[in-house]
Amino acid sequence: MSEYLFIGVFALVALAVIAGILILSTILGPRKPTAQKLIPYECGMLPSEEAKGRFPVRFATIAMLFIIFDIEVVFMYPWAVALDQLKIFGLIEMLVFIVILAIAYVYIWGRGGLEWD
Repeated sequence: MSEYLFIGVFALVALAVIAGILILSTILGPRKPTAQKLIPYECGMLPSEEAKGRFPVRFATIAMLFIIFDIEVVFMYPWAVALDQLKIFGLIEMLVFIVILAIAYVYIWGRGGLEWD
């Protein structure tokens, strides 16, 4: 239990330092906005036109789905390394994990979440 106490104290000190730095930078930071400082800065060049447009929501949705389903591989690697120690229990647990992910995948596929159109 004492290990968690030290972790908690460390987390509180870290949060206090972060809050203190943010507060001090807000209070002590320079505030001299000029027209030159307020224009967008893009790679050392002045912007010549408006942005081309917005990314479609579908792009962000597919990107998030890729990340979610990609993370499953992160959980499968340590499982594969420790499979000889986990025996049949580990195999059943991973099968349950894969079935849950497969159900989610089929649901997303059925709802059209993977369509690029």
